[in-house]
Formats: sequence, C-alpha cells, structure tokens
Amino acid sequence: MTNNSWFSRAYFLISLVLWLFTAVFFFLFFSAEPALAEPVPLKRVVELALIHGTRAAVAQADEQHAFASYHELRNNYIPQLIAGAGLGWSDGFPLSLEGAAPSLFNVTAQSALINFALRDFIYAARADYRVSLLRTKDERNQIIQDAVLSYVELAKWEQRIDRLREAEEASEKMEAATAQRVKEGVDSEIEGAKARLSTARLRLRQAEAQGAADVLREHLSRLTGLPASSIGTVSESMPELPAVKADEDARQAVDSQVVDSNPSVRAALEHARAQYLRVQGERKSLWPSADFAAQYALLSTFNNYQRFYQPHSFQPNNATVGVALHLPFLNRAQHARVQEAESEALKATKQAEATRNQVSEETLRLRRAVTQMQAARDVAKLEYEIATKGLEAVQTRIDAGKATLHDLDDASMQASERFIALQDVTFELERSQVGLMRATGDLEKWAMGGN
Repeated sequence: MTNNSWFSRAYFLISLVLWLFTAVFFFLFFSAEPALAEPVPLKRVVELALIHGTRAAVAQADEQHAFASYHELRNNYIPQLIAGAGLGWSDGFPLSLEGAAPSLFNVTAQSALINFALRDFIYAARADYRVSLLRTKDERNQIIQDAVLSYVELAKWEQRIDRLREAEEASEKMEAATAQRVKEGVDSEIEGAKARLSTARLRLRQAEAQGAADVLREHLSRLTGLPASSIGTVSESMPELPAVKADEDARQAVDSQVVDSNPSVRAALEHARAQYLRVQGERKSLWPSADFAAQYALLSTFNNYQRFYQPHSFQPNNATVGVALHLPFLNRAQHARVQEAESEALKATKQAEATRNQVSEETLRLRRAVTQMQAARDVAKLEYEIATKGLEAVQTRIDAGKATLHDLDDASMQASERFIALQDVTFELERSQVGLMRATGDLEKWAMGGN
C-alpha cells in the first residue's frame, strides 16, 4: 500500500470526525431549550431592589442636597478668604475697582459673627436634613413593599400555571374521550362542544396567568437588575406573616404609637418645625447683626497714591481688621417675607395634621381588611376542600359506573374555580398584611428576616 493511499484514508477519517463534531455541536446548540427561571429567595430580591431602585437613588440625592444646604449655612461662621488683584491704570485720583482700591495683590476675609437670624436658618436646614432622612426611610419601605408584593403575586401565578397545565392535560383527555363517544353516537355534538369549551377556557386562563407572570418578572427585573427570564420564586423563602392582635384596647394603643412613629408622619411634623424655625429666622433678620471682616492689599506706585497722599505717609503694605455692624431700621420687604414664612409654616402644620389623620385611617382600614380577608380565606379554603372532596366522590362513582365523564368534567372545573378563588383571596390577605406591616414599621425587619 502506497503512502498516498494511507494519507488519503487518514485525511478522510479526520474530515469525517470534524464533520460529526460540527454536526453534534450545532444540534446541541440550536436544539437547546431556553434556560429555566432560577429560583431567587425573597430576601435577595429585596436586597437587590434596595440597591438598584431608582427611587432610592433619588431619595438619597435629596438627602445629600439637604445635608449640603445645612453645611452651606453653617459654614457662614467660617471666614471666607478671597485672594486676587486689582490691576489697572489711574489718571488722577485712584478710583476703586469693583469696590476695592487698585492693588498688586489683595486678600479679603469675611464671616458671620453675631447673627441671630442665621442661627435659626441653620436649625431649619438641619430639620430639613432630618426630613430627607425620614423620607428616604419611607421610600425604602415603599420599595420593599413593591418588591414583596410583586414577588408574592408572581409566586401565585407560577403556582396557578402549574395547576392549569395539569388541568389542561386532564381536559384534553376528557375532550378526546368525549369526541370518541360522539363519534360512536353515545353523546351528542353539543357535549363535544362543551368539552372543547372547557379546554379552551383552561388555555385562556393559562395564557392570562403566563402574561401576568411575564409582566411581574419584567417589573422585578427592573427593580433588581436581574434578567427577567431568570427570575423564579421560592415559596419557602417567604417568612410567616404575623398575626393581627384582636384586643381592641391594645390595638388602639399600638396604633397611636405607630402613627406617631410613621416616617411620613414624622417627616411632615419635622417639615412643619423647620418652617416655624424659618419664621423665627425671618423675624430676627430685622435684629442687629455683626460680621467679621479683614483685608490686606499691596498697593502700587503707578496708581498715583503718592500724588494725593503725603509721600512719607504712603506705604505699599496695608491691612484692615474689624467688625461690620448692621442696624436695620426700615425694611418693609423683610416684613413681607416674615408674612410669607408664617403662611408656609401654617400650611406645613395643616399638612402634617392631614398626613397623621391619613396614616391613622389607613392603618385602621388595613387592620379591618386583614380581619375581613382572614374570614374570606377561611370560607374559600372550606369551599375548595368541599370541591376537592366532591371531585374525589365523582371519581369514585365513575369507577363504580354510577357517574359520567360530564360529571367528572363539571367537578374538575368547580375544583379549579375554587382553587383560583382561594389563591386570589389569599393574595389579597397577604397584600393587606404587608401594607399593615409597612404602616407599623415592621416590614423591613420581616422581609430581611427571610431565608
């Protein structure tokens, strides 16, 4: 056998192996199913929402702005140093340039020394900073509530999709059996249409559930930064919801403390306090004040100073240090600003009162909703149990030859309806409980305590 023959065979085998490898690769690549959703615990979703949430970033920016405003006012007590020069040519007496004598080099320093109005404005700015902290906390609770409710609702739809798929498979078998009975003349055409209608209804509900789940995944994706297709729920990661106290006296005492400690109520009260501090500051702007001032200037000889001053008295280095007193006598514009501040303070006070009343009413409404939804859940649970037992009874009767496929289809549809109703009521209960925990300030502790 020649070398060319061995070379040809080796080349053929290598080509065949490469071709098979390429074919297997493309087959695996294009036939691979989309990645399934990765289960994400509730605590992780909340953590990512707090990190990636745009509203949290906006609240933090407002917080930084309020903190900088407070420092801007407080730093008025620190001397402000400005160095520069007033270079220019003089013809005759050296006139000032921007309020200062022409000089080769100058340094000015100025700061507040005694200013009662500035002190109150600083207190008001500090109160505004506390308001921004409270609003950030309230916005944080809003983000947690949004993430938790979206997660819980997604878990509901995922569970419903699995249940509907099982029901659809059973309905398709029922439809096929009914079609066979119609073909054999046992059942009428209308019975076949009813069977097809049951399957179509299940497909419609499955499409609705899938659409709702996709929307919630997209929302959670925007909250957390995770890909929407990779988000799945873990039912065990959701902590047990706390029970609502039934004692009316204890509830009223707790609600009173809850309302006063609510971040939105505290922020409104602190904002009203800041407005009244500004009223005091505007009023004290009519009081006398004193500022520290100092200046140094290096004067030149080409600005004709020596021509208008005694030559032996002129010196290039000059400095002034002193106190500037301000004694306002007539300032109608400032009186108008006082009235404006008083109206803003009154408005803030009434808004704080309205906020407190709103939070109090919302807390009471949520407690009543939780009580009502608990009773509704118990009813829905019993109805579902009865429907399930009815389905089991129909199945037993079919095995005994005492029931028809139509009876089984009706019982299955009723059990499916009761299951959906139980899910909806349970979710409304959970929504009310989450809202109540936010009102009572326990939401973050509950959500972050998950697995």
